Amino acid sequence: MELNPFQKDALAEFGNIGAAHAATTLSQMLMSPIEMTVPEVLAIDIADLHNHISNEISAMVVFQIQGEVADGGYVVVSMPRETVIQLTNQMLGTTDTDREINEMDQSAAIEIGNIMISAFLDATAELLGIVMLPSPPALAIDMAHAAFESIVAQVAGDVNDVLIFNTELTSEAPPVYGSIYMLPNAELTQQLFLMLERMMEPLS
Repeated sequence: MELNPFQKDALAEFGNIGAAHAATTLSQMLMSPIEMTVPEVLAIDIADLHNHISNEISAMVVFQIQGEVADGGYVVVSMPRETVIQLTNQMLGTTDTDREINEMDQSAAIEIGNIMISAFLDATAELLGIVMLPSPPALAIDMAHAAFESIVAQVAGDVNDVLIFNTELTSEAPPVYGSIYMLPNAELTQQLFLMLERMMEPLS
């Protein structure tokens, strides 16, 4: 999927506003100042998704997009193991980093995924007037490639494009990284870009 510079700017603006919403809620939950930025936004064909996914163990929180657009596709928060453990430690005041993902980490991943996705979809409603609601989350702990294979199989034929928001969270602790993958169906993709372009028109 080729984006023109205007579309890239619109998508970056959307990502940063969603990130600001998420940072505010995460700061309240962690009782610590959090900044969340989106240094990179990509729009790719779903056939190329494998080139943008690491092969490390990750926690993936998967939501189906609901709301005005029925079965609008999926949105996924993907966090590498180190990110999940560091965020759990911040939430609980613990320091153990040399461990596999446990039940506490899984609960933290779902909570953080919920916050990030709710913030992004709230930004969508606020900015674009498109109401998208997340389904209850599903959690997968696996090699990222393997988890995405099953998601892609479910949306085959309905989803052509993937929007990737690579995020960075900074606080008093070292920065942590994750990605938000939005897999909207063709109808929702068209709506998103139409409304994003309208949003940016006053700035052009």
